[in-house]
Amino acid sequence: LTITREIDGGLEDISVSLPAIISADLRLNEPRYATLPNIMKAKKKKIEKMTPESLGIDITPRLKILNVVDPPVRASGDKSSRRIHVDGKAEKRKAIYNS
Repeated sequence: LTITREIDGGLEDISVSLPAIISADLRLNEPRYATLPNIMKAKKKKIEKMTPESLGIDITPRLKILNVVDPPVRASGDKSSRRIHVDGKAEKRKAIYNS
């Protein structure tokens, strides 16, 4: 593996064998902003459509689905008893605030 690193006097090429640990500079991911002329050129450029077969890629499925099961049906909740309980608390609060 050949690496070019920046030093005070310029650039230095280093050859290392794998496995190796490599770190990166903060400037590695500086975004490149597109200029207006380049944006206009990109609009006019044709996009070539390709198929996986033309690229020599095999896309046959390699996994086999053995079984699919729906999750168990949830039981419905008891809404009426909950509503009575909440209404009772609301009446108590009204009595406290009104007194």
